[in-house]
Amino acid sequence: MVDIEAQVADVRVANLAVADVQMGVDEIVSHFEPLEDPRSTVNQRHPLSSVVVIAIMAVLAGAGGPTSIAVWAKDKATFLIGVLDLPNGVPCKDVFRRVLCLLKPECFQECFANWLWSLRQKAAGQTDIARPTFAVDGKTARRSHDRKKGLGALHSVSLWASEYGLSLGQVACAEKSNEITAVPELLRLLNLKGCIVTMDALNTQKEIVQEVREQGADYVLALKDNHPHLRAEVEGVFEAVLNQSPADQAISKAESSEQGHGRTETRRGWSVAAPKWLTGYDQWQDLNSLILIESTRTIKDQTTTERRYFISSLAPDATRAMEAVRAHWGVENSLHWVLDVTFREDDSRVRIKNAAENLALIRKITHNLLQQEKTLKRGIKTKRLMASWDRSYLLKVIGLIPNDL
Repeated sequence: MVDIEAQVADVRVANLAVADVQMGVDEIVSHFEPLEDPRSTVNQRHPLSSVVVIAIMAVLAGAGGPTSIAVWAKDKATFLIGVLDLPNGVPCKDVFRRVLCLLKPECFQECFANWLWSLRQKAAGQTDIARPTFAVDGKTARRSHDRKKGLGALHSVSLWASEYGLSLGQVACAEKSNEITAVPELLRLLNLKGCIVTMDALNTQKEIVQEVREQGADYVLALKDNHPHLRAEVEGVFEAVLNQSPADQAISKAESSEQGHGRTETRRGWSVAAPKWLTGYDQWQDLNSLILIESTRTIKDQTTTERRYFISSLAPDATRAMEAVRAHWGVENSLHWVLDVTFREDDSRVRIKNAAENLALIRKITHNLLQQEKTLKRGIKTKRLMASWDRSYLLKVIGLIPNDL
């Protein structure tokens, strides 16, 4: 028999009843109840939704794979048995490994998306952002390969809501495929209406543009050498426009600068209406503007200047264009860098494809939860440490304790 009063004392939150914790956990579990259990009936001693929620909690507290998830669960057995449906006690590592290997990532992704919808609505209310920027970018878990079995490293495409600090979706690239085929699948998982979607040059593709526009979103796409003729024409447009006298310039301009970490950086942006004579103009659905962003960076006595070009369905507006381009790099700095450095995703040796993909998704779930917890003014690494040390903080991160307690 679980000692309920001891659980309350252990979480050290005097104003929170165990019934409230149970109700909160039940709400999280409900998001994963639609999952089809891939295990044989003989192996279904532990409810699938309970196994998934334990895995999320454990990764949140610092676990990196099935073994460490099981170790964490064993240590927290009394608490977990009290708030989850675990008629046969906490699962062992073989259960977590089996579930992660057999669970269909696309089904897990759907449940993840349903949970994220509520987080996105909450974040939208807190930030008051009318038109959020959604950045699409790919990442490789470098040590997830298995050369003996001919299994390449997991490469997945993620969608990052920069202003919300949320990872909204993930789709793995098929073997012998690339991001171009995975991106449309990712976009179809989500409601993009009213958003601005940004992508690097690899995904500047007419089919992807069509998918974005069909969902009622705008796009800002980078131009590089994979579209050499179009890029050269866009460069020529800006060369001509910038050489005109100021009175003749039908162009939107913006500028910003910042200092820090021993460097000074100035960004200038220009945006003009896209001329209809551009190569393939009619094939880029709703192409409205061309964008030039020039970055000048000074570090000590070294100054470098870089120019980047973009096409967009937005009306010419340099300020908005600069904001969208700047927000795009949040997927690298706030998501991929954190996953590698704090979650050590690149070092993960989980090799079986489903398991690697499902664990990558769990890392994104926990990253979202940590991003949304605002009471502790620390980085993600410190927050994970706190979640492993302090169960009351763990409950707060997953939303079972109000932030004012």
